[in-house]
Amino acid sequence: MSTSPLPRSALRRRPVVGWALYDWANSAFATTVMAGFFPVYFKQYWNAAVPATESTFRLGVTSGLASFVIALLAPVLGAIADRGGARVRLMMTFTVLGSAATLALALVPQGQWLPAAGLFLTASLGFWGGIVFNDSLLLHVAEPAEYDLVSGFGYALGYLGGGLLFAVNVLMTLKPAWFGLADAAAAVRWSFASVGVWWLLFALPCALWVRERRDDRRPLPAVQAVRAGFGELRGTLREITRYRPMLWFLAAYVLYIDGVNTIIKMAVDYGLSLGFEQSHLIKALLLTQFVAFPAALGFGWLGGRIGARRGIFVALAAYFAVTGYAYFLREARDFYVLAFVVGLVQGGIQSLSRSYYGRLVPEGKSSEFFGFYNMMGKASAIIGPVLVGVVAAMTGDSRLSILSIALLFAAGGVLLVVAARSERRADARSGEPRYRV
Repeated sequence: MSTSPLPRSALRRRPVVGWALYDWANSAFATTVMAGFFPVYFKQYWNAAVPATESTFRLGVTSGLASFVIALLAPVLGAIADRGGARVRLMMTFTVLGSAATLALALVPQGQWLPAAGLFLTASLGFWGGIVFNDSLLLHVAEPAEYDLVSGFGYALGYLGGGLLFAVNVLMTLKPAWFGLADAAAAVRWSFASVGVWWLLFALPCALWVRERRDDRRPLPAVQAVRAGFGELRGTLREITRYRPMLWFLAAYVLYIDGVNTIIKMAVDYGLSLGFEQSHLIKALLLTQFVAFPAALGFGWLGGRIGARRGIFVALAAYFAVTGYAYFLREARDFYVLAFVVGLVQGGIQSLSRSYYGRLVPEGKSSEFFGFYNMMGKASAIIGPVLVGVVAAMTGDSRLSILSIALLFAAGGVLLVVAARSERRADARSGEPRYRV
């Protein structure tokens, strides 16, 4: 547990502000495109004359393929960046790729689902690829005592920035005439364009202000960096399996973050299955974004006071309670309460998990190990949806299916306890604490 005073001045340093603004930049894609408009527009505009089941299949394959490819690439790209000293350049390469693909979505004509799917896949690769390198740069803009606060600051700005643009985009679709637009379809296309511009514009401070800390190894040319990256990838696998606290934490993370991702993806579907109006669900999504802004900052402060691991336990307890509350939802106002509580802990558990893991990463291997971390995050969107689907099919009860997610939080909490005990044994063998988490 950290006992040093919180380094609040860290949030005023230019590299920290630039690094955090990348969360502000790319979160617009997560809210407006991924969670908000693309799924609906893909079904109703680019697959207008296609049966709902077929369009759902096309969307699922597109999203799944993007996640699968970046999950495979993430650790390799991270290892290459560590030996090539090119984290910022690679982050911006993926950013330009994602931004350009998002802008191009605005130009895809009605009925052309294949170009839309290809551009969405490309934009998703840009989004997740940029995150791999931005996450690893946390260790280059902050000191270990500052990780919790700075990580929380990034997530807080992400929720605020993504929520602000999403609110404007929703207003554009509801009142297109206010913006000189013909209809809601035109508003959605302009929303895609606005995300592309926003993403690239607010990523520039990170590119200009953040500088990597050099280690003792000389950066390698591109081809040699690729070879060295694959070699280090094998070493990373050996080191992760050798250091048990990291292995147990990653196992816990896969389970509980799967629960978090499942709630994010299934909440609107659950609300619709209960008969709530779509307008209430969109407003609840906006509420989650704006509550998560101060809450992520609050969890950064909490992690600095009680330690990141204890902060994660607080968030897990809240999520466990949330799934129980979801079982008893009856009215739209209950869904708003659910959204509020999720907003309180969603950014917190993500930011503290990132800072916790950052303390476990060996020096000089930030991108490589964060590549694995992000691979785990991308792969952890499988168990929860399958669990929800199986329970729903077996019981015919949507309420029981959403309640089943509590199992993931409980299992993740148990493994986190195991990780803590493993860490204490490792500290006892070495004679001094290796990490303060």
